This record gives sequence, structure tokens and C-alpha cells, in this order.
Amino acid sequence: MRLRHKRMNLPADFRLETRDQGPTAVLTGDWTAVRMGSANELLGAALKGSRGISIDGNGIDRCDTSGAYGILKAVEQAAEQGKISARAEILRLLELVAHATAVPRTPVVKRRAIYDLFERFGRSVVGVGLDVYDLNVFNGNLLFAIGRAIRRPAKVRWAAVFALAERAGLDAIPIVATTTFFIGAVVALLGANILSDFGAQVFAVDLIGIAVLREFNVLITALLLAGRSASAFAAEIGEMKMKQEIDAMQVLGVDPFDALVLPRFMALLFITPLLTFVATLAGLAGGLVVTWGVLDLGPTLFLQRMIDDVGVMHFWVGLSKAPVLAGVIDAIGCRQGMAVGGDVESLGRGVTSAVVQAIFATILIDAIFALIYMKLDI
Repeated sequence: MRLRHKRMNLPADFRLETRDQGPTAVLTGDWTAVRMGSANELLGAALKGSRGISIDGNGIDRCDTSGAYGILKAVEQAAEQGKISARAEILRLLELVAHATAVPRTPVVKRRAIYDLFERFGRSVVGVGLDVYDLNVFNGNLLFAIGRAIRRPAKVRWAAVFALAERAGLDAIPIVATTTFFIGAVVALLGANILSDFGAQVFAVDLIGIAVLREFNVLITALLLAGRSASAFAAEIGEMKMKQEIDAMQVLGVDPFDALVLPRFMALLFITPLLTFVATLAGLAGGLVVTWGVLDLGPTLFLQRMIDDVGVMHFWVGLSKAPVLAGVIDAIGCRQGMAVGGDVESLGRGVTSAVVQAIFATILIDAIFALIYMKLDI
């Protein structure tokens, strides 16, 4: 900030005079960062220990914040500060700089490794607790929306449900089928190599059937939906939140849960079992190709052992997880979208959190289901 009066291009200087009101320091020239030089230090030395000396700044041509700071530091050297007279703009600048320098400095916090470690851990625990609380609140609102949909099905936006089902589910069939095909092939290859050492190659079919029907079909499907659909839901709703479209919906009396969350929930709820079925067929096909090529077990023997030894119960066990995982993935993705603030950084954090939390929740819920079915001997 620089104030200009007259362009004399004279360096900063001062002189001491004795006037009727007492000793006075008369400042002249340009009191700027470029032209001040050591004038402020000399002025401070001249004023050191003085009492009642006045400062006449009417002769200052130009002054900036550096010059104002130098004048104030010099005046502080006096034992008793006198009156400062100058043009109005210079007085305002001196007041501004004095106010800025009077603000206390930010204290330097000493870094303590152990303390900071526990503090960070504690903040993380509190953050997890707040996330769980927000998730429960979100799930409560979603349950109310589901209740309203059951009571009045005609109010459901079925067009949005089918469009989202196509985009989130049907468009994911190629990647789901390809991934589970190779998963089934890898399981078959590992089983063939290990069981061949014991002369029990035929049991590779049982291993493929149980692994694919019970776990890998629904788990791979849910993980792909967690990375594909949860991120899409968080980005779509988050962008609407950034553009204040959700606020506009609320002003118009439209519930965002009915218009945005419920159609996505129903779309995943309908399409996840279908994707799980496609993943099952693809996984079994991958296992069939490997056992046929490596172990010379034909499709007839493969399917016969699948029916006789594996059974359909493992398929229903795997399929029973699909609706639960679909609801969790939708809830996490939509909640992170609703939590987005007004900046792009918040949107990025929301999308990242949606994917990470959805993947973690998918693996955790699958493990819980495995323990439950193990206790039930299913």
C-alpha cells in the first residue's frame, strides 16, 4: 500500500527543531521501502530516551507501509511519545500499521511425536463415531422414504429407477462377467495344481462351485458396484449439492430422498441379484474352461458334479447377500454425495470416501455373513 503526495524523489530524512510546542522531529522525503534506507534507524537513535518530542510528518512526500512501520518503531524508542502530525492519509496509514502490528503473533506449537500420534488417533476415532451417527441418520431418512414408497407406489419415480438400473446395472454386465470369468479360472487353476499332488483333481470342481457360488459371485459384483456406482452416486448428488439444486428442490417442497436417493436404492436393489447371477455363470464358465483344458474334465462331468456334490444351496447363500450389499453401497454413495460442501475439494473427498467406505463395508458384511452361516451350519 503506498500513498502519494508530491513526486520530489527525495530520500527519507529528518531534522530536529525546537518550536513553541517543544522539540520536534520534522520528517521529509519519501518514507518508502525503496527510499527510506537507514533513516528510520537514525530517527530511532535520535529519539531514544527523549520525552515529549513531537513528530511532524507534513513534509513527507510519499509513504508506504514499510515507511509507516519504520516511523512507528522509531517513535517507540522515545521514553515518552509525543504527538504525531501529518496529512490525513498518512495518519490513517500509521493507524492501520499500528493496528496490524498490535495483533498478537501466532504461537509456535512444539511438535510432540507421541502426543500428536494419540491426538490424531483420537480425532480419527471421533470422526468414525460422527460418520456412524450421520450414517444412521441417513438410513433413518431412507427408511421413511421406503415407507412412503410402499404406502404410495404411484409416487415413486419409476422412470428414474429403470434408467438408473440400466446405467448402474446392465451397463456393468460386461465388466462383471469378465472379472468373475477370470476369477473362476484362477480358482480352478490353483485347485488343479494343488489337488493334482494328492490325486484328487476331480475335487477341483467342488472347489470352484463352492467358491464361486457362495462367495466370489456376490463379492466381486459388490466390489465392482462399490467402485463404479457408489462413486457415481456420490459425484452426481455432490455436484447437485454444489450447484444448490438440492436446496432448490427443498424450497419447491420436493424431498431429496424421494427424488434422488430412493430411485438409486431401488435400482441397485433390483439389479444386484441379476448381476450376481451373471457373475455366477461367468465364474463357473471360467472354471469349466480351465478344468476342461488342464484336467480333461468335460462339461458333462463338471455339471454333474456341480449338481450332485455342490448343490443349489450355496447359490442361494451367495444370492442372499446381494440385497444387503446393494442397500449398503447405495446408502454410502448417496450419503457422501449429500455431505458435499460448496467446493470441488469437498466433492473429491466425498467420492473418495464413498469408494473406500463401500469397499470396506462390502468386505466386512461378507465376513459377517460367512460367520453367521457357519454358526447356522449352512
